[in-house]
Amino acid sequence: MKKSNNITTLKLEKETKERLEKLREHKRETYDDIIRKIMYVLNTVRDEPVKAKAILEFIDEKRKRMFETEFKREEHRKEERAPKGIPTKTQKKTKVS
Repeated sequence: MKKSNNITTLKLEKETKERLEKLREHKRETYDDIIRKIMYVLNTVRDEPVKAKAILEFIDEKRKRMFETEFKREEHRKEERAPKGIPTKTQKKTKVS
């Protein structure tokens, strides 16, 4: 996104903000990006509902991958911070008897 002097402030209810955050495809996606994406999908659904559905499915898949990646990173961080000799949840699951 390019920097612009044409920036404004919007007041949102917390619930609206949380709902917008759930539409985020990646952590650095701005609210402007999210709102533009919503408008694009809404405009597409009028003329090409099948294409709009495909876009929404694509976004959903990207979000799932993002959360899976974040979860794996957090688990890795926990393992790195864990005291030596104490198995983490991940290590306990992979232990072979």
